[in-house]
Amino acid sequence: MAQAGIAAIPALKDTYLNLKTRMEKAVEDFRREMASLRTGRASVHMLDTVSVEYYGSQMPLNQIAQVHAPEPQLITVQPFDPTSLGAIEKAIRTADLGLNPMNDGKVIRVPVPPLTEDRRKDMVKHLNKILEEHRTAVRNIRRDGNDAIKKAMKDKKVTEDEEKRSLDEIQKLTDDEIRKMEDMSRAKEKEVMEV
Repeated sequence: MAQAGIAAIPALKDTYLNLKTRMEKAVEDFRREMASLRTGRASVHMLDTVSVEYYGSQMPLNQIAQVHAPEPQLITVQPFDPTSLGAIEKAIRTADLGLNPMNDGKVIRVPVPPLTEDRRKDMVKHLNKILEEHRTAVRNIRRDGNDAIKKAMKDKKVTEDEEKRSLDEIQKLTDDEIRKMEDMSRAKEKEVMEV
């Protein structure tokens, strides 16, 4: 019944699909940012945010090198172009990830030190900050949708009942998307605090 609501109203169908797509993108962006957050175990996603100065432009690390996590406490980075070793090492060191890469001339080894209690707490604070930014983004998308529905009502494209039902449905969609992010955040927080 709920899905038949707003999507079935011709004047609001595009608005609803646009809102749903934008909210899903916000959730996906949150998932991506969360994956790059460091836990006690090495993960290739820890270096997703690193960009390297390469021939005068900033390039994502995973586009100029192969990144592997062969051991739980080690990440290896093997550049496609050996001349970029120094730039990659510098980019990892300055990325504020608390990592200290070592270069052996062919491969960069990045030992992942175990997290201290303070560092874990800082990471949870950072995770909560990211969550709040994405909650706000989803709420802003909801606001845009509500404005579009009210405009459609003002232009007499929908009835009052359809307007009320549509506003309720958008609120439900917003709550569902925020709940998804909060669940992911709780799971990640548990993983970060695990010793």
